Amino acid sequence: MESHKRSLTKAVSWRFFALLQTTLAAWLISGSVKTGFLIGGLDFAIKIGTYYFHERLWLKLRWGLVDTTVVKEGEGI
Repeated sequence: MESHKRSLTKAVSWRFFALLQTTLAAWLISGSVKTGFLIGGLDFAIKIGTYYFHERLWLKLRWGLVDTTVVKEGEGI
């Protein structure tokens, strides 16, 4: 199980790199640094929330998970 703190930290770290890409692209397309940062900031705010809730939803699904329970020595069959 993953903690909420870990999920949020992963979301923030991923979105930081995506923020740089979006801001740079918006700046290059618009020619305006201000517009680049406005678009990048809005994109960051929307997508970080979406990513966090997406991660938490997937943690509730058991599909595709492999049981990695290890039997301790002496507890086997």
